[in-house]
Amino acid sequence: MTLKEVKDVMESRKAAKNIEEKKHEQFRDGIYMPEWRKKVEEERKVKYITRLSQVPQLSAEECERLQKVAEFFSFRTNSYYLSLINWDDPDDPIKNIIMPQVPELGDDGLLDASDEHAITVAPGCEHKYTRTALILVSSVCGGLCRFCFRKRIFLKDNREITPRLDAAFEYIRSHPEIDNVLLTGGDALMLSTNKLARIFSELRKIEHIKCIRLGSKLLAFNPFRVLDDPELVQLLSDHSLPYGRIYIVTQFNHPNELTDVSVAAVRYLQNHGVILVNQTPLLHGINDNADTLAGLFNKLAQVGVPPYYVFQCRPTRGNTHFKIPFKNGLDIFEKAKAQISGLSKLARFAGSHASGKIEILAYDSEWFYFKYHQSRNPKYYGQMFKLPRNDEATWWDDWMPDGESFTLDSCPVVELGSGTS
Repeated sequence: MTLKEVKDVMESRKAAKNIEEKKHEQFRDGIYMPEWRKKVEEERKVKYITRLSQVPQLSAEECERLQKVAEFFSFRTNSYYLSLINWDDPDDPIKNIIMPQVPELGDDGLLDASDEHAITVAPGCEHKYTRTALILVSSVCGGLCRFCFRKRIFLKDNREITPRLDAAFEYIRSHPEIDNVLLTGGDALMLSTNKLARIFSELRKIEHIKCIRLGSKLLAFNPFRVLDDPELVQLLSDHSLPYGRIYIVTQFNHPNELTDVSVAAVRYLQNHGVILVNQTPLLHGINDNADTLAGLFNKLAQVGVPPYYVFQCRPTRGNTHFKIPFKNGLDIFEKAKAQISGLSKLARFAGSHASGKIEILAYDSEWFYFKYHQSRNPKYYGQMFKLPRNDEATWWDDWMPDGESFTLDSCPVVELGSGTS
């Protein structure tokens, strides 16, 4: 190789390196840089939308057809999230997540499908599992998922969420067995940074509280909430302690939600000591095929957000068209896992039943097999059981006589024994 050829190769490598550095410059340290900021200036001006008439892609006829749905189950989205929809695809998954659908007006299901009122121990505070307290801190979300299992809190007369949390803090303070708290709603990150600071301050005064979790879909709905508020990120960082971390349980339901902007927000939080994990329900018309679910798992693992739970869709009122039978769901889940590496296979397939969190394990020619991963009654924790095979069943109550709720005590199951020793 001549000296000139060597110089040409070196110049070519230098040019390639400069191009690669420019790509990464946009998201250095998880924060988008000025060069890229110009390209998303319009996206950053996120406008919240609560009327169907504000969605320009909907015709007047569509608005009129969907208005009755929006009058009963509130409609809320924003300009950023609407930009993710391919409006030329009538089955676009993002559209199915956020836009009202006529089947929501069906009267199947319950508004409180997980019987949360029975575990409410103080205004806005639930205690279902021994070591975990849940506080409903927000009645607002960045968008309202049409499959939301807690959609009742957005109804006009609902009063479950209170701005005063003194009773919740007092309950937690008086129960030393509680070592972690889940802040949810609504979306915990929709609270102002100052309000979150007051909540964190109160919880950190309680010695037995170690981990604090925040349930949030805002990294999918509006990641600029994180990117444009360094005070929020610093607050989360300050309260994410060596032996008491801050976790954000994200809800990315489809790979299309993991945009460059969302990934930048994820990285920004991770760089400040916040741990992220993801959960999603398995939903007809959104992620109910193995390729889509595998794609979601892989993309999450690539950005350092472990898949945590895949949930069976709860039988909430208005959710019938999203439900998938246990058999179909387990087939999709296992086929998705067959396409991915170990780090992407961390999720459990489970359902949040009123009696506990039940893992969906397997089926054969005669039986479905389940296990209590968490239990409202501690004696059921770790208990495995089986039910006669029913390929149409979408919830455990489907094995019960009409109107009855499933429990191990009331249902003739064949027990396999406990997973605990």
